[in-house]
Amino acid sequence: MCVKLRIEVSDGLAEDEVVIRCRRMDDSVQKLQAYIQGLSAPKLTFYKGAREFYLPPEKILFFETDGETVYAHTADDAFKVKYRLYELESMLPRSFARAAKGTIINTARVYAITRNLAASSKIEFSNTHKHVYASRHYYKTLKDQMNERSVMK
Repeated sequence: MCVKLRIEVSDGLAEDEVVIRCRRMDDSVQKLQAYIQGLSAPKLTFYKGAREFYLPPEKILFFETDGETVYAHTADDAFKVKYRLYELESMLPRSFARAAKGTIINTARVYAITRNLAASSKIEFSNTHKHVYASRHYYKTLKDQMNERSVMK
């Protein structure tokens, strides 16, 4: 694959931005995207007892609150996080989305959503029994982000 590279320096930008223009979304473009996202991925510390863990964000299924504590869930474990959900929202990659007032999910790990018009919709994740619920308030935005993810693949 032949790639044309152009770097523009602009003093007026509030933050750096990388734009990838491509004829089609193929494996090499996805790898480039993943690499660039990895460069700006937050460096989060997770806690369990007296131990500190350093996990990449893509391992996280969802974040949820339990009282005043925020937990990060992987497929087979849960860890405390020393951030509030609104702080995590601004730090996490675009693959994370709010599903309810007390829940942020990793849309890249969603396996299925069971829609319930009268109540919350059930969200299931790949390779685990864990699930959460999306509130009706956040459902449309979440669904739009899931559809956007499908188009990117």
